[in-house]
Amino acid sequence: MDDRRKKLRFRAWRRGFREIDLILGGFADRHVETLDERSLDEFERLLEAPDQDVYDWITEAAAAPAELDTPTLAMIRTFRFTLSDAAKS
Repeated sequence: MDDRRKKLRFRAWRRGFREIDLILGGFADRHVETLDERSLDEFERLLEAPDQDVYDWITEAAAAPAELDTPTLAMIRTFRFTLSDAAKS
């Protein structure tokens, strides 16, 4: 894994808000190695936003700004349901 991906993975797990750590960290563990440059850029922009905002966008409690409402955010929204399914089993 290249340095950029390692840093993004590290940042995804150390947000300071446990729920978002689990979602973004789990997503990074599963997908960061296969993301293309555009998706990495989108993921990095999400990591720069405030935790509560990102959580609200992922859970769709609030609409994400157009510039952050990306295919990568859609992937993360879908990914969070895999976490819910895993917790149920």
